[in-house]
Order: sequence, then C-alpha cells, then structure tokens
Amino acid sequence: MYQRINVTLPSETLKQLDEYAPKGDRSRFIHEAIQHYINQIQKQKLRQQLQEGSIRRAERDRNLAEDWFVIEEEVWQHES
Repeated sequence: MYQRINVTLPSETLKQLDEYAPKGDRSRFIHEAIQHYINQIQKQKLRQQLQEGSIRRAERDRNLAEDWFVIEEEVWQHES
C-alpha cells in the first residue's frame, strides 16, 4: 500500500534528484534511497553491538584461554 506525503527539500537537493530520477520516477528513487540509508544504519548498529559485545566478553575469553593453556601444558608434560 502506498501513501502520499509532502516532502520539502532544499533547491539544490531537488536539482540533484532531477539529475538522477525523472519527475515520474522520484517516488521509486526516494524509496530506494531511504531503504539504502536504513540498511547502512542497521549495519552500523550491528557493528557497534558486535564490538561492544566482544569488549564485554574479552576478559571471560582470556580467562578461558588461560585455563585451557594450563590443561594443555599438563597434557604435554605427561606425554613427554
């Protein structure tokens, strides 16, 4: 379902829009531009969440690695 809205744009933006989208194709162009922008924002948020999560889990992961290192050292000593 489509809905009509009124959008106010600066003259320069409208001039640029007209370069890439003919007057009958503006809605499709604006729709695709908005979808692209939203996708970029979502990717940026996901990257931020992943980064924050990895920082929060870094100490836990380091402790696990240290625990496994001790176990591996014991195994190597018994096998030698």
